[in-house]
Amino acid sequence: MRTTRTVMAVAATVSLIAAGTSAAGAAPASAGSQQKDTEYTVLLEQPGNRDYAIDAVQKAGGEVVRANDAVGLLTVKAPANGFVEKVSASDAVVGAARSKPIGHAPAARKAEATKRDNVEKENKSEQAAKAPAASKATAGMDPLDGDLWGLNLVRSNIARAKQAGDKRVYVGILDTGVDGSHPDIAPNFNNELSRNFTVDIPNDSDGGVFDGPCEFRGCVDPNNWDDGGHGTHVAGTIGAAANGFGISGVAPGVSLVNIRGGQDAGSFFLQPVVDALTYGADVGLDVINMSFYVDPWYMNCINDPTASPEEQLEQQTIIASVQRALNYAHRKGVTLIGAGGNNHEDLGKPRQDTVSPNYPPGHNRPRPIDNATCLNLPTEGNHVISVSALGPSTAKADYSNYGLEQTSISAPGGWFRDGLGTPWYRTNENLILSTYPRNVALTDGAIDEAGNITPAGLAAGVKKAVDGDKVGYYQFLQGTSMAAPHASGVAALIVSQYGKKDKGRPGLTLSPDKVEKVLYKTAIQRACPSPRLVDYTPVGRPAEFNALCEGDAKFNGFYGHGIVDAYGAVTRGGQFI
Repeated sequence: MRTTRTVMAVAATVSLIAAGTSAAGAAPASAGSQQKDTEYTVLLEQPGNRDYAIDAVQKAGGEVVRANDAVGLLTVKAPANGFVEKVSASDAVVGAARSKPIGHAPAARKAEATKRDNVEKENKSEQAAKAPAASKATAGMDPLDGDLWGLNLVRSNIARAKQAGDKRVYVGILDTGVDGSHPDIAPNFNNELSRNFTVDIPNDSDGGVFDGPCEFRGCVDPNNWDDGGHGTHVAGTIGAAANGFGISGVAPGVSLVNIRGGQDAGSFFLQPVVDALTYGADVGLDVINMSFYVDPWYMNCINDPTASPEEQLEQQTIIASVQRALNYAHRKGVTLIGAGGNNHEDLGKPRQDTVSPNYPPGHNRPRPIDNATCLNLPTEGNHVISVSALGPSTAKADYSNYGLEQTSISAPGGWFRDGLGTPWYRTNENLILSTYPRNVALTDGAIDEAGNITPAGLAAGVKKAVDGDKVGYYQFLQGTSMAAPHASGVAALIVSQYGKKDKGRPGLTLSPDKVEKVLYKTAIQRACPSPRLVDYTPVGRPAEFNALCEGDAKFNGFYGHGIVDAYGAVTRGGQFI
């Protein structure tokens, strides 16, 4: 059974103050203080200690500019040096962290104006004021669904004859954004509830290109925009409409809500991520998909022997803040789904961390990891259903993290090198096809200005659907980022099938504990392979990738409780509620 390790006590939370509003009672800092040229996030010891914390911020030379009272998090402008240790000395404050990118969708990024995520793009070389009415319960298939082996593996293709998803079920995509204009996203996209909690960063702190040039006023993208492509791909797998065009998602009838917390470059700030989680909880989202991990620390540790005092406080602040936000969302009725990660390691027995801190670039160093006090967030966070990735043969993908302690469930994530019984070894067909924003396809060179697929796009397997004025593009990607949305789609179908009318907000609701139980009890159990130690060297991986599967058919480190099953969930799930 998956266990959740709590490495820092967290306090109860209260109501949200939207990002961007001024914190009441925050007086200006003294005129003699240093120039406040750096932004920080400050976590209160108790969310109700706001006045004491603001006083501590001011004495340390800072100024509060906004707050999230749901978790007791302040955004502060302060001098670049000395602020973290000064403010953290107050009994009213847990700690503080610089407001720099602290997370990313699991992949390295290209230094371009706009970028998209792919774990290892090997195939190129190697709501609303009124609740919507219930949608039609069933749905058919779309023209490109024949390429979606993952859709068939989780049996969405037959589940939709009974339950295709209800418009009154809201799924939040906490990612790089969602292209709400894509023809397969637009029918299910809820623009009224969607929000962008980020501000684009043209350059990083070392002067290099980060998000690229600002395209919209104030460097704030619209709430239906995605310059990364990762979030749109995730959204399509969850809920692309079954509209006779392009592809359909696992739950093609549900509502999709963009709660953007990630930069164009794929990195995530602490404050936007927390704001997105608490906002989603407050507006009544039923499921939130989180296909990213929190950094600059691949693992955030309470006791890091290599860390400076400021770095130590930063990691402690990240852990406590994210845990509070996850607890808050769970209490508000949100089912939380997380990508297990792509570092090909047993998360219960993690290797030395050599990639952290990964921002600014070039500052990483080897760090020993103590499994008792280090967390990969959000996937190891409280109440998060952690998903491992499978290839089309149902074998664990070589890159996917695993482990008895962390893996909750498994789902199709794609595996380019899957040669275990599939005819497509090292081809695009082993990956996951989903929606692709036109603007990102153009920047990537996958299409030309006229919208035609380029030779590079054809090599990558990019597809195009056309119906009159409607034009949609689709790309192949792989990763646990692609596995998590398959599970999120099934979770949304569970709420659609068994949820009740939400008394306090528009839409349906179902306890996340009940959703989790149905998800686990109806999963297709899969035993460890034989032999249990899987050797990935025949597919070109170093021995470091070799993985030992522990556990039995009911629960093991590769598959957790099993492979998510949409048909089983909507036909047999009622007996477990």
